[in-house]
Amino acid sequence: MKNTAIKARQPQQAEKPYRTGMRAWRRTLLLTLAMALLFSTWTASTSSAAVPSLDKIRVALFLSLPGKYDSTTPAATFSSAGGLNVGVREPDGEQTWFGIPAGVSARFGSDDYKAKLFESATFGQALAIYQQVKASGGAAFLTSVATTGAARYQVTEGVYRNEAEAAAAAAKWKADAKLAGLLGAYKPGVQGPFHLETAPLASKKDAQDAAAAFGSKGLDAFVAVRSVAGKETYSVMVGSEPSQDKLAAVQAAAASVPNGSALKAVAPQSRHLIIRRDHTVSAVANVSHELYQFPVTGDMKTWIAPAGEAFITLAERSNRTYRGSFELSSVNGKMAVVNELPFEQYLYSVVAVEMYTSWPLEALKAQAVAARSYALNKGYGFQIAHVVDTTLSQVYNGASVEAQSSTEAVEATAGVVALHNGKVIEAIYSSSAGGMTADATEAWSNSVPYLQPVESPDSISETGLKSWYQVALPSGAVGYIREDLVRDTGRKTEAGSVILESTTDATNIRRHPLIQETVPVVAQIQSGTSLIAIDKVIESNPMNWQRGPFTSDELLTVMNTYANPKITGPITSVEVTKRGPSGRATEISVNGTKLGVSSPTALRTALGYGGSLPSTSFEVEQTGKVVVLGGSGASVTRSDDSKKLYVMGAEGKSAAYAGDYMYVMDGEGDLRAATRNPGFAISGTGYGHGVGLSQYGAYSLAAQGYDYEYILQYYYKGITLAKE
Repeated sequence: MKNTAIKARQPQQAEKPYRTGMRAWRRTLLLTLAMALLFSTWTASTSSAAVPSLDKIRVALFLSLPGKYDSTTPAATFSSAGGLNVGVREPDGEQTWFGIPAGVSARFGSDDYKAKLFESATFGQALAIYQQVKASGGAAFLTSVATTGAARYQVTEGVYRNEAEAAAAAAKWKADAKLAGLLGAYKPGVQGPFHLETAPLASKKDAQDAAAAFGSKGLDAFVAVRSVAGKETYSVMVGSEPSQDKLAAVQAAAASVPNGSALKAVAPQSRHLIIRRDHTVSAVANVSHELYQFPVTGDMKTWIAPAGEAFITLAERSNRTYRGSFELSSVNGKMAVVNELPFEQYLYSVVAVEMYTSWPLEALKAQAVAARSYALNKGYGFQIAHVVDTTLSQVYNGASVEAQSSTEAVEATAGVVALHNGKVIEAIYSSSAGGMTADATEAWSNSVPYLQPVESPDSISETGLKSWYQVALPSGAVGYIREDLVRDTGRKTEAGSVILESTTDATNIRRHPLIQETVPVVAQIQSGTSLIAIDKVIESNPMNWQRGPFTSDELLTVMNTYANPKITGPITSVEVTKRGPSGRATEISVNGTKLGVSSPTALRTALGYGGSLPSTSFEVEQTGKVVVLGGSGASVTRSDDSKKLYVMGAEGKSAAYAGDYMYVMDGEGDLRAATRNPGFAISGTGYGHGVGLSQYGAYSLAAQGYDYEYILQYYYKGITLAKE
């Protein structure tokens, strides 16, 4: 189709120029911006270049790309209410080998190298070892080998690329004190992907019987399935050796079994699935799933598709359901799980999870175009996939999160992309720009012409939020309590500070003004507890937030995780020494020396004790820094406890101050809690890198009547919007 230019409609209603909630050093009112918001007649000119499109997108849910993306799983468990078709994907298309019944779960993994930790006919002992390995962080499997008598249960661990890696893992587990007691005299070894194979057998039942016969001779034997001339075909694979050379001993042992002398080594390019009896999920001896393992040699791609209309469920991704099909392969020695589905249907999920589906439709449309453009810009950004399902690309949680409004937004903008100079843009976006979007240089040090700072109406995120008091407790501790959990007693301290009283029992005083599991609790108080108000702030949110104060040790721990070179001594000072065009911190100095991080946006993690800072738009208050005025009129700046501060009581006696906090009042009567030792409180605006479209800003503009075309052209400078 010919490219179609999209013209931005005029705003549905005129609004007064908005003001941001930014701090005084950033608060400006740009008349030209206000006029643009009121009277802009931006249009999108027709692009002369072909508008990119994509029929299907490949989303990696699990993939090992060291240095870029590393999210792996030892096994993937699939099911569907309509059943599954399982087969292989070849260059000329997909082939279905067999089906999985409706509602039945099937597990898949790679036939690779593993540490073989234990084998026994006693299930309870094998289960205890499996549970210990799992509790210690190992990728443990509990499977069984059929025999003509009692089954033999095996515990293996890991997904390893070669025999040496698996042997090292086996030695490590053997040296584990807790595991050693459970293993007893058993000596861990290595299990590998080299097998011998029988000729094709008449049925799956015949293959199971033959596998049990080999198992009775102490050999590992498993049913294998493949397709021959379009027909489902079964055989038995014997042995699980780490090398071809070690198959000779298996061949000799198998000779005593009928047809055992006719076994042949499996070819490296073989296309097959080994079926193991897997007790990993059930943890019950007589309940197992079928674990289908594909070879890591030969570049085989296992294909899993829905047999009916129902979507596929993947247990290892929180039991989410997914449109489309799945491809499993081996990449860098680990199983890769890729969901392939129609591109526009992928966006149904992305828009629903990246933006609140209750927000105005025009904001959702802007998000849809941004998400579509971002994905198209990336191409095959992850070797075998276009994108991943996390924030490293954009969040994709499958079909279960889809909503009518977000799907409508995708369909209403079908095919629409944002272009700059005829090329699809990298449509970066974040939750909140905190009043001003960032220049690309402030996040990644490189300039991008369409990613420039603009004012952003993000304070809408504060609508309906309560304020929190920073308070001093009778114990001397300092923290935050929400305003509706206290009452003003009407009394004040001698210094003029308001005295509050808690109104509920078992009330948590929190380190930050926010209720989240990750926010530490400073103390828990009962109703009637007297509190001294120090400050009052809005609840931390994507527009304005508070963190800390952090101690020197806390910041030193997190900074040295990311900094190069490392910081060698206690932290006595943290200062923002450079800011970018939007006012964001692009460089900080610690103890007077620049903190070495990979990029400006990495400052969020380098200063984020207990979790990354919401943004790099922040200020640092050195809470231990106070200026003390002496009796002679001379002032001394105190930043730590190296010089004792003496306090004189009413009786005229002085003593070194030993509390954690000192309460300091400035000349205007404002009180602050200063820490006796070095401390660092960080306050800021915005949530995310702040580059490109601000989602809260889009929400605000849409609520004011602006359409999605306008919103996109406002945040991405100089773009055109077009569709195929």
